[in-house]
Amino acid sequence: MRVDDLRSLSLFDGLTDDQLAELAEAGTEVRIEPGVDLFHEGSHADFWWVLVEGAIELRRHVGREDTVVGKLDVPGRWAGGFRAWDEHGVYLATGRGVADGRVLRVPAEGLRELSNGWFPFGGHLIRGLYGTARTIESTVRQRESLVTLGTLAAGLAHEINNPAAAATRAVDALEGACETLLSSLGRLAQGEISALQFSALDALRREIEPRAAVLDPLAMADHEEALSSWLTRHGVERDWIIAPPLAAAEVDLAWCERAATVLAGAVLEPGLEWVASTLSVATLLSEVKESTRRVSDLVAAVRSYSQMDRGSIQHIDVTDGLESTLVMLGHKLHDGVEVVRQYGADVPRIEAYAGELNQVWTNLIDNAVDAMDGAGTLQIATRVDGDHVVIEVGDTGPGIPPQVAARAFEAFFTTKDVGKGTGLGLDIARRIVVERHGGTISIDSRPGETVLRVRIPVRPPEPQGRTGS
Repeated sequence: MRVDDLRSLSLFDGLTDDQLAELAEAGTEVRIEPGVDLFHEGSHADFWWVLVEGAIELRRHVGREDTVVGKLDVPGRWAGGFRAWDEHGVYLATGRGVADGRVLRVPAEGLRELSNGWFPFGGHLIRGLYGTARTIESTVRQRESLVTLGTLAAGLAHEINNPAAAATRAVDALEGACETLLSSLGRLAQGEISALQFSALDALRREIEPRAAVLDPLAMADHEEALSSWLTRHGVERDWIIAPPLAAAEVDLAWCERAATVLAGAVLEPGLEWVASTLSVATLLSEVKESTRRVSDLVAAVRSYSQMDRGSIQHIDVTDGLESTLVMLGHKLHDGVEVVRQYGADVPRIEAYAGELNQVWTNLIDNAVDAMDGAGTLQIATRVDGDHVVIEVGDTGPGIPPQVAARAFEAFFTTKDVGKGTGLGLDIARRIVVERHGGTISIDSRPGETVLRVRIPVRPPEPQGRTGS
């Protein structure tokens, strides 16, 4: 490597020819070959790599596959060398050649000696900066993960609690209904009901059909009182057990008269109690079925949201991710928040990292609900725009001032109170949309109408060069 090769790199502005000569002597020229790895993620960063010409992809192992997280394609860009200032420094990604060229490879030890000899104060600053930045990032990322996990866990627990509690109540009531059912059968047998009478009673029971519509509470109370009065007039003592299920099934007095004709004498009360018990059991079983179905749907939504049983890159429908995210954030969408969906019927499936996009939807929807302070309209829309899919998350909050919108995608920038935000949400969303999917994300805000607009290509950009190892 010659001094003239290094002089053209802006990275070395301010160094003398003698210093450049020392650097070139301390290092080695290494050729870049497409598809050949120069250094590997997780290995000790024993060398400092400075691009002279060509291009190198930076790849990290994410989930089940290697993912491009950056690229060295401008002469003067560099990677590695961290052990010059931190003995635990490792390569954060694998460097793989994608275009013919060359790099200057300098041992970390040699870089440290040159740095200490030329500007020792700068070396101290770099060591402090590296250590501080690593500590801050680790702490913030950990906190962000814990806060997100805690929020989602609390929301999921809230959503599951309702159907789980309903199922528990129904099962408890079902035990009592079954006991009443068996007791009434025993009393029917003691009353020497005939087979013909029981068959006729069962036929009357089968006439009662489940009602899709439910009477309003006042009408239900009036109907129950009428049935209770009829039962009392016919000598039925346990009317408080029989009347409510019959009223809920909208059984009329004419049906009761027919039942009285079939069940004369001592078998009238246990016969009607048996019918009422079968109705109660059917209703309670329906409640258990609906509650457990709801729990199952929530578990399915969690699996869809986390994408934990699927590969990273998928052919997905963005609507599925939006819907599973709405389920995960359901605890924030009650009461005053109205959700309006406007999903385009012609929106195609896209190739994307589904789990990462769900993080984007979580941040955008959560921010929109917070902006409305729990009351307003949340608008979710999808549409196709050429070879891109557009996803919009809008709210009817007070809007975002221009000076805030201009900085909204900066890391650690937040307008939330202390403890309510980390300033990483929209920065992470931007990275996922722009760097991982080749899309764009923008803000269109005015008082009463704020829209976060995401544009994602149907197919991800084609990688340059070979990607084989």
